[in-house]
Amino acid sequence: MQVLWAPWRMAYIDGLKVGGCIFCQKAGEEDDARNLIIFRGNLAFVLLNVYPYNNGHLMIAPYRHLDGLDRLSPEELLEIMMLAQRSVIVLTEVLKADGFNIGINQGKIAGAGIEEHLHLHIVPRWGGDTNFMPVLGNTKVMPESLESTYTRLFPFFREELQ
Repeated sequence: MQVLWAPWRMAYIDGLKVGGCIFCQKAGEEDDARNLIIFRGNLAFVLLNVYPYNNGHLMIAPYRHLDGLDRLSPEELLEIMMLAQRSVIVLTEVLKADGFNIGINQGKIAGAGIEEHLHLHIVPRWGGDTNFMPVLGNTKVMPESLESTYTRLFPFFREELQ
């Protein structure tokens, strides 16, 4: 039998569920590397998902604590979409993603894990990234640690777009 090692999942399984909004908490702290914040814009920020579907799974959240797309200002909406575009460019260049799932799960019934603070998911995809493990073994294999992915992506969010 093969054993898959995913030690970061235990923190989620055993961890204390801290009250308050994780997006507001992370945005309010200064240690971006610890919080996996890759980029801070004027109205929104980009961070790695701590429990990703695939390596490079990013989230973009407004700084304001909002629960619905309809509550974003036009400026917030524009910046979030520009950060989504930037994220796709970086993930294509650095991780060689073949495609993307991009979306918002608004409300618990729609699958939002954190429904009180709107956020956009960007999940890079590759040909063949779905195999027998999730289907038969209910297990996802993550080939790279969050810290390694952060280190690879971080510098590309600092460069000016061509």
